[in-house]
Amino acid sequence: MPFEDRLGEALRHTGHSFELDDRRDLVESGLLRGRRRLARRRTAAVAGSVLALATVGLGGAYAAGLVGGENGGGGSSVAGPAKPTQPVGGKADGARMVALLKSLLPAGDVTKEQGSGPADPAKPANADDASLVAPAPTASVVFDDGRGAGAIGLTVNRVDPAAESSGRQVACPAKAYVDYDACTAEKLADGSRFMLFQGYEYPDRREPTKRWQAVLLTPRGALVEVSEWNAPSEKGAATTRDTPPLTAAQLRAVATAPQWLTVADGLAAPAKEPGSGMASGSAVEKQLLALLPAGKGLKVVEKGNQDGFAFAVVDDGKGKSLVQINVQSRMSDVSPRGETSTLPDGTRIGLDKEPGEKGGAGVVQWIADTVRPDGFRVVVAAFNAGDQSEPATRTAPVLTLDQLRTIALDPHWLSMR
Repeated sequence: MPFEDRLGEALRHTGHSFELDDRRDLVESGLLRGRRRLARRRTAAVAGSVLALATVGLGGAYAAGLVGGENGGGGSSVAGPAKPTQPVGGKADGARMVALLKSLLPAGDVTKEQGSGPADPAKPANADDASLVAPAPTASVVFDDGRGAGAIGLTVNRVDPAAESSGRQVACPAKAYVDYDACTAEKLADGSRFMLFQGYEYPDRREPTKRWQAVLLTPRGALVEVSEWNAPSEKGAATTRDTPPLTAAQLRAVATAPQWLTVADGLAAPAKEPGSGMASGSAVEKQLLALLPAGKGLKVVEKGNQDGFAFAVVDDGKGKSLVQINVQSRMSDVSPRGETSTLPDGTRIGLDKEPGEKGGAGVVQWIADTVRPDGFRVVVAAFNAGDQSEPATRTAPVLTLDQLRTIALDPHWLSMR
């Protein structure tokens, strides 16, 4: 199911919650967790599906049990230094995908090898669907260079390289929503886009598992995603080392190896991604910034957007404050949050003050939630921190409830219905 359909359904079921995390496929922006969920969906739904955002969260072999899972193979092998590999002829199978990945790893022990590819026997799309789909190209292993075992997972896809959501796969996530140590995004000499992310399995760091990822998007639409962890599985395993087993340079070399481009060439070209039917993210962001109160000395330190959504982290000299907005249609069945009132034209307004929901100490969120009679909804929230996961940076959000209400009711939003 395309991103837009999934998002619309999700918004209807979770319209009460003004959380970017509840719009999992956003990443945001490409946000990180959105990309990771999409990788799972692509692994299940197979080649040719339209890439949805991000973001994100991030690729790798995320299918159930694929990375260090209970069903992983118990055999052990030793991967030697990277060496030339013959191009894949036609479509790759799982064994070939694993062999290619192993050929690119430095010396070390390799266990729990798993892979899939379109040359493998087709399987039902799901338990309730009799139609068959070919497995997506994936490979995963647990690798130990002598300093501790770490999971490594890879997936290859073909996407529409011109689609906005594809570009977000190789864009660093917003620090306002995803905590990480480092991230770089660049354009390579051949026109490909590349991102290297060094962060955590859980952005709130409730577990010490680190996740590093390299993502390559070529002008022809090959999308290669390689992830690694400093634990033998993505979740639920104790860390074995301070950082994942591959260095940043080694991770980059695996992701940019030409073998994967040959694998991608064996996949069906995706259809052009349709429009979302939602307000342009750039238009929402532009309007949000234009409506921030003048005279308060607000400095925008970070900003971002996706269809129907935008945010800005602002600082008035008294600490950072995150402001975010959702613009949604067909939300007549949603009741505004907080204390509600109704305008003469039938617009329902909810104003609320609530604790933050990301665990940051002392974080609060103030919300103005408006629903027009035709179901057009604008929700604006402000926080007393630049990142909900971090401790509050000020006593109250930078905007008052009245200012949030004014922004949400501004008539300019009506042109985005």
